[in-house]
Amino acid sequence: MNALPRPLVMDPAVPAADFRGAMRHLAGGISVVTAGRGRDITGMTVTSVTSLSVDPPTLIVSINRDASSFPLIQRLGIFCVNVLNADQLDIAERFAGKGGLKGAARFAGSDWSSSLSGAPLLVDALAALDCEVEEIVERHSHGIVIGRVREIRRAARNAALAYWHGQYVAIDHEEDAARMAQVSMSSPRRSLP
Repeated sequence: MNALPRPLVMDPAVPAADFRGAMRHLAGGISVVTAGRGRDITGMTVTSVTSLSVDPPTLIVSINRDASSFPLIQRLGIFCVNVLNADQLDIAERFAGKGGLKGAARFAGSDWSSSLSGAPLLVDALAALDCEVEEIVERHSHGIVIGRVREIRRAARNAALAYWHGQYVAIDHEEDAARMAQVSMSSPRRSLP
């Protein structure tokens, strides 16, 4: 039997800066979500991509409803999630708005192709997932976009770009796995309570 959820008592006085500070402890992979077709394209840097289901392949991305990508995703019902590799910091910053570029101008200087849906797909991304919108749930300032994955392209690289404590960091599978093994072998083993 499932328990009924208890009503939450929310403290409306939680400052936004405190919430942002707490969320910086959560490391997130960096992706560029692209939307549109042809010349009517735009994109944004996000850390909010999460897998929802393997069967069928489905993911969730949270997008600010004021972002230029949101109306294109709503209208066309397609988007592409481009998971950035560790060498693509410049792309992450460009799509985050550094330098003031907007829309199609953000795509200059990188190799892009069209996905099956027509959304821009980053050629050398670690992974690029072309998605069709199944549903958009609007809550507060964001839309929770549920996307059915229709096409996947993957690169041979293993070094990813992440965001943690307000900074971009590189995570290299081979180097970091070896480093973690050394730390775990040299540390005394502790059991969880």
